[in-house]
Amino acid sequence: MRTQVNSPVPVSGPSLAEQAYLFIRDRLVMLDIKPGDPINEDWLGSTLGMGRTPVREALKRLETEHLVVAYPRRGTFATDVNISDLAHISEVRRTLEPMATTAAAERASDADRAGLTVLREQLDAANPADNTELLRTDLELHRAIYSCVHNPFLEDTLIHYDNLATRIWCVFLPRLRGMAGHVNEHLPLLTAIIEGDAKKAADLTLDHVTGFEQAIRALI
Repeated sequence: MRTQVNSPVPVSGPSLAEQAYLFIRDRLVMLDIKPGDPINEDWLGSTLGMGRTPVREALKRLETEHLVVAYPRRGTFATDVNISDLAHISEVRRTLEPMATTAAAERASDADRAGLTVLREQLDAANPADNTELLRTDLELHRAIYSCVHNPFLEDTLIHYDNLATRIWCVFLPRLRGMAGHVNEHLPLLTAIIEGDAKKAADLTLDHVTGFEQAIRALI
């Protein structure tokens, strides 16, 4: 009797549309594509080495996230950054972010905690004078924490609002002081999550999110 051996199922990478989405999203979030700029589909397709279809699929997804807006017969453009949205974004983040870090402290796997430990070491060695790089690090840290929640619906929501908040940061980046201090607030937060201290993680997160809103309002 012959024993049938099942071949391992190949693990597929992100689709072309997902690759395009991630590429465009992060450039919109960091304002490498500036608010109001037209989105050049041909350039994106050429840069990414893909056709228009996945690029257009990515843009439709980004439109639902309020990062681009499409106008009939005019094309697609990066959305403006409206400071008037700050209060609404902050209200959502003050509610969800402490919930997320509480869950992360309770649910993070050993691999998650090891990854956060590496990020904590990278943050500790970051250049405190490079605001742009600090902000990219801030974005990476938030996304790493959200992934530790192990709730894809909450993770997507958190990323969405963090993206909108980061765009506001970027508008004020040339005028910001103490950016290193804001980003370094993640050091004790990461430690709390790694050590499983849910209450401390939630308290530090609320202070962090509130501090973001206060810092921006001081510049308006």
